[in-house]
Amino acid sequence: MQRAIGSFVSHGSIVKNAVLQHVRLVNPLAQTLVRHESVSAARMEEHGFEKTQISDILKSKGKSADGSWLWCTTEDSVYEAVKSMTQHNVGALVVVKPGEEKSIAGIITERDYLRKIIVQGRSSKSTKVGDIMTEENKLITVTPDTKVLKAMQLMTDNRIRHIPVIGEKGMLGMVSIGDVVRAVVSEHREELDRLNAFIQGGY
Repeated sequence: MQRAIGSFVSHGSIVKNAVLQHVRLVNPLAQTLVRHESVSAARMEEHGFEKTQISDILKSKGKSADGSWLWCTTEDSVYEAVKSMTQHNVGALVVVKPGEEKSIAGIITERDYLRKIIVQGRSSKSTKVGDIMTEENKLITVTPDTKVLKAMQLMTDNRIRHIPVIGEKGMLGMVSIGDVVRAVVSEHREELDRLNAFIQGGY
């Protein structure tokens, strides 16, 4: 999965170049096409590959964005945190200090539970979330204006599946690798549609 995503990120722009190269080689009106290509390509660049931002993902979630970053506190038991993940079908929870819901203290994931509770034989009911979470100073985060492909690269490079979104006023949400992949696929599909229209003279 990680290798496939990394390949997708690093080679995404090849699709655009390959299609344009195909146009130059196959279209019998190549000379006419070349004259208009700079204008049409420039128009396509206004839309551009790789322009989607993290804020676009949060907007697309709408009201469900609130549920995308369910939280627990540092004082909750790991059992309670895992139970919440299971009930809401999510793989991570934002961790906050008691009474400070907008100030992120860390993050707890399914991986933390497996590595630090199950493998080590600890009790999830007697261990606090604050004892096994990834602390705030070690978190990989993004801002609302981070490009989606940049977020994907951060997630694949650091082998993480969830990444908090931090704005000027604190925690805004959290996106998963699934959210990011869907956004990138959607963007590239739209770009391919524009290239197809370009080939057929729609620009």
